[in-house]
Order: sequence, then C-alpha cells, then structure tokens
Amino acid sequence: MSDPAKVRRHAERVRELVASVVRSQIKDPRLGMITITDARITADLREATVFYTVLGDAVAQADTAAALESAKGLLRSTVGKALGLRHSPTLTFVLDDVQDQVKHIDDLLAAARNADAEVQRLAAQAKYAGEAQPYRVDDETDEADEADEASDVKETPRGGETR
Repeated sequence: MSDPAKVRRHAERVRELVASVVRSQIKDPRLGMITITDARITADLREATVFYTVLGDAVAQADTAAALESAKGLLRSTVGKALGLRHSPTLTFVLDDVQDQVKHIDDLLAAARNADAEVQRLAAQAKYAGEAQPYRVDDETDEADEADEASDVKETPRGGETR
C-alpha cells in the first residue's frame, strides 16, 4: 500500500498529463470540447479513473468517448513514462455528469421555493381556529393580587412581620 498523500499526488499528475496529451497530441476529429475534471488512482497505483466533461449533446459525448478509447494506449504509455512507476496504470474514462446533477439540484431548489411561496400565501390568509391568544392573560388581576398581599403583611411592635 502506498501513502495516501503519494496517491493524491499521482492522481493529480495523471489528470494533468491526460489533459496536456489530449490538448496537444490527440488529433482525432471525434474529440469534442473536452475538460478533464478529476482523476483517481487506486492505492496500489495500478488503475486510474479519469473523469471528463464534454461540451455538447449526446452525440458529441459518444464521439469523445470513442476518441478517448482509441487513444487509450498513447495516454497510458505517456502517463506511465511520466510517473516513473514499475507498472503503468490502466486508464478508465468516465463521463462526469456534474452539469446534469447541478441542473437536477436547481430544479429541486426551484420546486422548494415555489412550495414555500405557496405555504406563505396560505398562511397569510389563515385565521385562528379559536381565540388569537389561547392562554389566559390577566395582567390587571395579577396587580390587584400583589397589592392585597402587601396589605395583609403587618408589622409587630418588635419589628417582626405577621400575617
């Protein structure tokens, strides 16, 4: 097993190498507007997963996937030489669907905002089922009771109090 920091460094290096090779050396016309977003490598440094996004529709994504599959050998040899490992890691390309997830989350947030607005609209029109203040509040009665209690306390000639 390798050190986790070493694995992270190798994964970052794989991402940089694949991005530079895709940009400069692969001349496949099927390759669309691609961005390498992330790379992950196993702890034994044998397998690397490269995540990418493609600007365009499903056809552009399929064409880019085919172009990456055909260039996998060139990419693997370049990564293996640059990393200087005993075994070149096998590369697996995965389409990163971050934009789809972001759109889904935005749709959910919009639905929640609409539901909150509906609840606020209904609450503004709501009326109490009973009294507005369901608890008894007797401010005047409490003050009169305190005054009665004060008058009940009498002082004795020796300075003590009696009731």
